[in-house]
Amino acid sequence: MEMEFVKPMEIETRSFAIIEEHLEGVSIPENQRSIVKRVIHTTADFDYVENLKFSDHAVETALDALKQGAHIVTDTNMAYAGINKKSLHQLGGEAHCFMSDPEVAIEAKTRGVTRAMVSMEKACALGENVIFAIGNAPTALVQLDELIRAGKIAPKLIIGVPVGFVNVVEAKELIMQGTTPYIVAQGRKGGSNVAAAICNALLYQLYR
Repeated sequence: MEMEFVKPMEIETRSFAIIEEHLEGVSIPENQRSIVKRVIHTTADFDYVENLKFSDHAVETALDALKQGAHIVTDTNMAYAGINKKSLHQLGGEAHCFMSDPEVAIEAKTRGVTRAMVSMEKACALGENVIFAIGNAPTALVQLDELIRAGKIAPKLIIGVPVGFVNVVEAKELIMQGTTPYIVAQGRKGGSNVAAAICNALLYQLYR
């Protein structure tokens, strides 16, 4: 099979055009559509048309937060690396991942809990304008739920897309049953790349 030569700068444009062709006739609110399309672009998985769930006004709330210089906290360095820092910084925001923080590691080992849980606790110090992008650790979602219920943090948005088989579905359902705005990949699918893709899709609605 002979491959068609496509210029590097045209690949993304062509890819999104192909995705849009597959979504013809699918009704998705426009501000959600761009997010779903970027996740599909990242994963080549059209299941996200059905799997990606948005709470009421989640996108609008997230965009308002980003306009005001929101912090984005991830649970993996991979998700952190994938977020477009230029776009985020232009809006006055900053990305964080505390997973490699020595103090977090020591605290987690001392208490016998995951670093993801301690990282969520550390994020409480960032204030109220925080978006969480969780792509790996369901324990991060469980801890966020507890912190929210205890009144220790009030995130503007939780992106809950950890991937896996153990407690993943349950942790996502916990977030969907709460009152915090969310974008959740229902079921077992997700990943750090999906978390970063959702962050970037939100950012690109404001600045690119």
